Amino acid sequence: MAGHGAAKPMVATAGAPLRGAAEIPGDKSVSHRSLILGALSLGETRITGLLEGEDVLDTGKAMRAFGATVERTSPGAWTVRGVGVGGFQEPEDVIDHGNAGTGVRLVMGAMATTDITATFTGDASLRRRPMGRIIDPLALFGAEARGRRGGRLPITLTGAANPLPVQYTTPMPSAQVKSAVLLAGLNAPGETVVIEREATRDHTERMLRGFGAEVSTEVTAEGHVITLRGQPELRPQTIAVPRDPSSAAFPVVAALLAEGSDVLVPGIGLNPTRAGLYDTLVEMGADITFENRREEGGEPVADLRVRFGPLTGIEVPPERAPSMIDEYPVLAALAATAEGTTTMRGIRELRVKESDRIDAMARGLEACGVTLEEGEDFLIVHGRGPGSVAGGATVRSHLDHRIAMAFLCLGLAAKAPITVDDGGPIATSFPSFLPLMRALGADIREAAPETAA
Repeated sequence: MAGHGAAKPMVATAGAPLRGAAEIPGDKSVSHRSLILGALSLGETRITGLLEGEDVLDTGKAMRAFGATVERTSPGAWTVRGVGVGGFQEPEDVIDHGNAGTGVRLVMGAMATTDITATFTGDASLRRRPMGRIIDPLALFGAEARGRRGGRLPITLTGAANPLPVQYTTPMPSAQVKSAVLLAGLNAPGETVVIEREATRDHTERMLRGFGAEVSTEVTAEGHVITLRGQPELRPQTIAVPRDPSSAAFPVVAALLAEGSDVLVPGIGLNPTRAGLYDTLVEMGADITFENRREEGGEPVADLRVRFGPLTGIEVPPERAPSMIDEYPVLAALAATAEGTTTMRGIRELRVKESDRIDAMARGLEACGVTLEEGEDFLIVHGRGPGSVAGGATVRSHLDHRIAMAFLCLGLAAKAPITVDDGGPIATSFPSFLPLMRALGADIREAAPETAA
């Protein structure tokens, strides 16, 4: 069973080249933050291009539960009438974040310095994911949490009545942890400081500045030091959400996999803290051009023209991991068709995502006839060039949208079709994935349940 209903097996088969334009939905990270900061502002924030996937919609429901007015005015267009910093009301019911690890962690941070109590839960996948990495720093502000052993959902969180500003060094590269601490710091007096040894995606800092918060970033011997001055009055904004580079990774890689493909992927956000995959693809020899570079909503954007061509395996620099952590599954699929070895190190964080993504990719690739090596924080894929992947397997998605999409893309270049046991979770981040890919010419379809048995 998927997190929100019956399993939906899907199968991908190699066939015609991919052609046309891939209109990618809005960036999930920016969408979450737009709703949360809109709710923490006084007045009406207007958002266009919002990702209307289940993860983001669950964040919108959470903001309503805390007292904000969140309304959809047309496809992708939303308004949020906020309650101001410290203005959250106590929810009347449990807040269910479905599959959204980002959503639940950011929302817990946003409420942790308001004197209210809320209980958070999620689907089976989210209830397995560690929340201690968020709860520990929030406790420094004075918040109190009670949950299952191992700091897992469901968790009841009581916000600090008299919050204290904190200085916190993140123990691992995590934009979610950094962002939760900064959001908690909004309702604490004085300065809250987050130190991260490796830079992670900076959407929260950019957006906080846009809403009127005083945020500075300094590179020191300790690392990246982000300082937030607490208790600002956030001003509502008009936000155009850029298109999601993590979702764009799938049609981009599919075009690199399927012989003869030529695909345009317009309007993709290329924030330097998110663009590691595209740097990696270029180093592998991918035929990608970045056209019409511009800025939208404070984020760098470009149109990507992607054509099939030969690729060479490379060693991905470990320090690049924070900027492409969600893209390693689809990169591993692509690496199976490159010439030579692709080495991915420093990716331990993948083991605590929606699934253990190192294990999920390794087992799925092995089932498809790919040779690889894996360790606690690395995955090495030995590619043998285009047309070398046997396929013909049914792969477990582990309720993980990115695992499901990665193997469906690989199926477009395998000798025999590849089936994923459940493509239902794809709706959490990329609800238009199937129609978009099929419009490009991809042979991806829902499979009969017995096919995936």
